[in-house]
Amino acid sequence: MTATDDRPGTLERVAARRPKVGLVAGGLGAYWPQFPDLLPQLRRGAARVAERLAALSADVVDTGFVSDATDAARVAEELRIAGCDIVVLYVPTYLTSSMVAPIAQRAGAPVLVLNLQPTERMDHASFDTGQWLAYCGACPLPEIANLFERLGLAFRSVSGHLEEERAWAKIARWVVAAGLSAALTRTRHGLMGHLYPGMLDVSTDLTMVTSQFGGHVEVLEVDDLRVRVAQVGDGEAAARAALAREVFDLDATVQADDLTWAARVSVGLDRLVADFDLDSLAYYHRGLDGELHERLAAGLILGASLLTARGVPAVGEYELRTSLAMLVLDRLGAGGSFTELQALDLTDDVVEMGHDGPAHLAISSARPLLRGLGVYHGKRGHGVSVEFDVAHGPVTLLGVAQTRDGRYRLVAAEGETVPGPLLQIGNTTSRVDFGCHPGDWVDAWSATGVHHHWALGTGHRVADLRAFAELKGLELVEVRP
Repeated sequence: MTATDDRPGTLERVAARRPKVGLVAGGLGAYWPQFPDLLPQLRRGAARVAERLAALSADVVDTGFVSDATDAARVAEELRIAGCDIVVLYVPTYLTSSMVAPIAQRAGAPVLVLNLQPTERMDHASFDTGQWLAYCGACPLPEIANLFERLGLAFRSVSGHLEEERAWAKIARWVVAAGLSAALTRTRHGLMGHLYPGMLDVSTDLTMVTSQFGGHVEVLEVDDLRVRVAQVGDGEAAARAALAREVFDLDATVQADDLTWAARVSVGLDRLVADFDLDSLAYYHRGLDGELHERLAAGLILGASLLTARGVPAVGEYELRTSLAMLVLDRLGAGGSFTELQALDLTDDVVEMGHDGPAHLAISSARPLLRGLGVYHGKRGHGVSVEFDVAHGPVTLLGVAQTRDGRYRLVAAEGETVPGPLLQIGNTTSRVDFGCHPGDWVDAWSATGVHHHWALGTGHRVADLRAFAELKGLELVEVRP
C-alpha cells in the first residue's frame, strides 16, 4: 500500500507501518467499595488516554482496567498474544508493584508508565480522600521503578496531566520510537555490487546489521538490475523522463541521451526494489571502459533519488549503514539525505557538507536541480546528478559508527542550515551552523569514530533518537563541542 507524497510531484510514498500500542490501566481494587465514584472517574481517564494514543496514528490494543495481580496476569497474556511494540501502563492512582510485575515480565514489549492526573492541580479546599486518590498516580511511581530495577528491565515514565501537550509530546516520542524499533526488525536492505575500494570505514558486517538493528540484508548482483533494465520499454522510459522534468529543474548540461538512460535505469531499479521487497538499498560498482555494468552504476542517481523521496533510501558507495541512518530519519519525518564533509567556511563559521549522487528530494530548500556531469569524481562513468541545498532551519545529523568490538553506536548532532554561497557541481551542499567554531565541531564529530558518511535530516531530532536508541539497546553520542 502507498500514500501520495505531496512534496515531490506525483511520486508515491511508501506507507509506514503503524505502531501497535498495548494499553492497560490499573488501580488498587481495595479502593472501589470504599469510594464508589473513584473507579468510574479513573475509567474515563483511561478512555481519554486510549483516544489520544489512537490520534498518534497508532493501533491501540486496549485491555481495560486491572484491579489486582490476577487481573494483571490475564492482561499480560493478552498483550503478549497481541504482539505489541510498546505497552502503555496508565497509573491514575495507587496500585501495588505486584500488579505491574506480570505485565512487565510477560507482555513481551517495553513498558511506558503514564502518571497523568486529571488536571493541573487539586482543589485542595474541597477534595475528600476519594477525589485525592484520582490524583495520586505519582505515589506508586518510585515503587514501580524499583521493581523494574530489580527485574532487570528498563524503566521509563511520563508524568503530567491528561491534557498537557508537553506530556503528550513525550508520549508520542516513545510510541514513534517503539514503532520504528519494531519495524526495523522486519525490514529488508539491499546491498548491490561491491565495496568502494579502500573505504575501510564503510565495510560492514552484515550479521551485525541483523543482530543490532534487525531485519535482513539481501545481497544483490548488478546483473539483478541489468536484466530488469533490459525489460524496460521505451514508453516507460519516456514517462519516467517526463516525471524527472516535473520533479527537477534541468540544467543546460543535461544531455538527452543521459536523461533517457537514467530514466530507464530508474524504472528497472523500481522493479528491483519491488521484486526483492526492499526497504533500503546501498550500491557501488566500479566497471571498466564504459561497459554495461559501469553504465548501470553511473545511471543510478536519478532513480535512487526518486526512491529516497518515496521513503526507500538508496545510496551509493556501498554505504549500508548510512542507508540505515537515512531510513531512521525518514521514518521520524526528517527526510535524511546522503552526506559527508566538504569544507569549512571559517569566515561565516559554518561547516559545508553534502554529497554527489542520491539525495532526499523532499527536504530540498527549493526545486532540486538535475545537472549533467562529464565525470563523477572518484568514480567511473558520466550522466546526471542531483544538486540542492537542504531546507534552511534546524537539522540533525545521524551516523551509525561501528566500534572496535563490533557494536554499533549512533552519532548525532543538531545544527541549523543557513543561506550562503554553494558549490554548483552536481552535489547536494548545505551550510550548517553548529554554534561553535567549525574546526572544533569537525574535530569532535570525527573523534566519535563515525565513518565519513551520514544522514542529514530536517528538524532537531536528538530527543527522538535517544528514545529509539534506548529501545534498540544502542549507545547514542551527541556531539556538542
